[in-house]
Amino acid sequence: MGNTINEAAIKKLKLLFTVVDRSKMEFYLDVLSQFEVNFQMAASGKGTASSELVSMLGLNIHKAVLFSVVREDLVGPIMKCLEEKFSTIKNGKGIAFAVPLASVIGVNMYQFLSNNKQGRED
Repeated sequence: MGNTINEAAIKKLKLLFTVVDRSKMEFYLDVLSQFEVNFQMAASGKGTASSELVSMLGLNIHKAVLFSVVREDLVGPIMKCLEEKFSTIKNGKGIAFAVPLASVIGVNMYQFLSNNKQGRED
């Protein structure tokens, strides 16, 4: 039994962090799901600005931190899409950055995370 993943089909993965207002969490999870994202997780966050600054600037300190495993080749298009959404969606501002994943254990896990259907037996 040989390797079920074609070496040419292997794409590197990155972990994308997206921080947005909690009220926009579902919207951004949906946006990211359009980019073949098979694994996403959301956590509550809280901004660090002082209460005086928050009040003066009208900021929302209740944030959502989204964790998404994405293929490296999709990071550019995802960032472009997020940048457009951050600047055009009312109360939709946020930040996003991606870091490389050094390794993934298991062929099936890699295929799931990379949305790689090659080598799957149905």
